[in-house]
Amino acid sequence: MSVPPGHRAATPMQEVLLCGDASRHRKLFNGGVAAGGATTARRGLGVAAGLLLDRAFGEPPDAWHPVAWFGSAMARVERRTYADRRTAGARYAVAGAGLGALAGAALGRLGSTGLATAVGVASAGRMLRHTSGQVEARLVAGDLAGARELLPWLVGRDPRGLDEAGVSAAVVESLAENTVDAVVAPALWGLVAGAPGVLVHRAVNTMDAMVGHRSPRYARFGTVAARADDVLAWVPARLFAGIVALDTGLGTLPASLRGRPSAGSSARTVLATVRRDAPAHPSPNAGVAESAVAGALGVELGGPLVYAGRREDRPTLGSGPRPGPADIGRARRLVDRVERAVVLLGVALWAADRGRAWRRRPR
Repeated sequence: MSVPPGHRAATPMQEVLLCGDASRHRKLFNGGVAAGGATTARRGLGVAAGLLLDRAFGEPPDAWHPVAWFGSAMARVERRTYADRRTAGARYAVAGAGLGALAGAALGRLGSTGLATAVGVASAGRMLRHTSGQVEARLVAGDLAGARELLPWLVGRDPRGLDEAGVSAAVVESLAENTVDAVVAPALWGLVAGAPGVLVHRAVNTMDAMVGHRSPRYARFGTVAARADDVLAWVPARLFAGIVALDTGLGTLPASLRGRPSAGSSARTVLATVRRDAPAHPSPNAGVAESAVAGALGVELGGPLVYAGRREDRPTLGSGPRPGPADIGRARRLVDRVERAVVLLGVALWAADRGRAWRRRPR
């Protein structure tokens, strides 16, 4: 090796020491990466257990629900800090995220039990499926007024002018978007950052629901909470779309193996719908989730709606007829399969980590 002028060549002993030092650094780096992967894998069991807790028991009453407690606390913070400025909204958002991080850190001390508790508290898949089923049942019974009455449990739009197709579309869109927020995102952030990650996401998502809309009061104050929620849901929304595409592809596999064309959508249709329609949606994440479900079901979602007293001319998503009550059931079964897939992923990561640990045992 040539030596630059003014520099002395390393002695053979120095070269050995330098090479040994580099080797040690490589081992430390590789060990750190492996340890991070092992930590994520070990969290898989807590994530899966948390989703199963929600599937088994659902939402506790509001009086005992930590998310409801958080919402009440942040309403008090808003009353004390509100100003029609983004800086005031930033302070509000930081306070809420900090509260979520503190609660997550406390639960994180309990290991997998704490993570399962955090995911169970932050998830709401059972409630989504149950409420959507109630709306579907009322539509099937011809009770449009009753279905409209239940709709605010799922969406923020004004239900008064919606017909059967409008109510059905609202429920299908809610199942798509809220499965990202209340199933996939808690699971993903639990894998990545443990209980603190789960509860920071839940805090930000709750603040977005409270102040993140474009009403005159919150157009500036809610900006930081809304953008933070967009960032934290970006990967979960795309993971959701990928699972929907995979599920749809597996559904068409039997017909393909028999050499017959599939009568339904394909994974390629789902992904093409997302690429074509999602960019026009005002939300970078809801558009991805909703267009994936529209492509999987072969229906058209989106379109004009009234939200917070304002009419919004939103783009249509997907190609096909407007959805009906039966499509609510199809969407509910689809997002249920997505949740089951996430549970299986968590268990698989944990089992793979246990397998590696067993193989490393001294014999």
